[in-house]
Amino acid sequence: MPSGKRRSPGAFAALAVPVLLAALSGCATTPAHPPVATSGVVTVVAAEGVWGDLAAQLGGAHAKVTSIIDNPATDPHDYEPTAPDAIAVSRADLAIVNGIGYDTWARRMIDADPDPHRTVIDVGETVGVPNGGNPHRWYSPTDVRTVIDTITSDYAAIDPAHATYFREQHDRVLGVALKPYFDAIAQIKAAYAGTPVGASESIFAPLAGALGLDLLTPASFLAAVSEGTDPSAADKAAIDAQIDTGKIRVYVYNSQNATPDVSRQVDEAGAHHIPVTIVTETPTPAGVSFEDWQVAQLTALRAALAQAAGA
Repeated sequence: MPSGKRRSPGAFAALAVPVLLAALSGCATTPAHPPVATSGVVTVVAAEGVWGDLAAQLGGAHAKVTSIIDNPATDPHDYEPTAPDAIAVSRADLAIVNGIGYDTWARRMIDADPDPHRTVIDVGETVGVPNGGNPHRWYSPTDVRTVIDTITSDYAAIDPAHATYFREQHDRVLGVALKPYFDAIAQIKAAYAGTPVGASESIFAPLAGALGLDLLTPASFLAAVSEGTDPSAADKAAIDAQIDTGKIRVYVYNSQNATPDVSRQVDEAGAHHIPVTIVTETPTPAGVSFEDWQVAQLTALRAALAQAAGA
């Protein structure tokens, strides 16, 4: 993800609205997709590829999923929707947005083309995190499982004829595809719970909690880097002290948002022989599955924790 300051979620609203209106006016004469009862396929649009990948795995042969953001180089915070995006929303039986102020552009597209037959999953509302909370819910294993359950339930409601199929897909995804992911989380928690760690921004906070790690970085610093604002001098000094004194054992940073402050902290951690490991906000490389992306990151984190423990 490109580094540098991010605009606030509403900063480009004025730019996006004309595009959406033009797109939606064009949709008025576009034939609707076949009803699910006829096609046997649920049409899905996901604002982010991380949720789109899970929806595709859960839907299998009976879902067609379009992810609006599926390029690791695209910043979801600053995305400006296009006419094809609005068309995809207009044709969707199910729309999935992250919410929590993360992708307000997606909600505006949905609101601009209301459809009583469209089901909408707002992840923030689904897992009970309000605006102002940490929006990176795909880094919470508990929330990932809740979203998986919700997608499956909605698939069955939209296409009852294939409810059994969707339940089988649900069990396969949780019990087979995502088993290495959940196993890795359990293993790290069992071996390294309580380990003090530092991080560059808030995307790591939900996962740190799930792993039982003691995330010492000030929450205000994590939020500032995530939101593209300047961290306070006090927070920078606190992190410098944590690194200089070895108070943290591992440093985790988002390589897609390596600000000058973060880059300096990474260098300092290396100079003090503190293992450094990487996470990314969006799935990397392009096209990787949710579970392969997460397991690769968890494997690297486990290696860093083992190094810090002298294993």
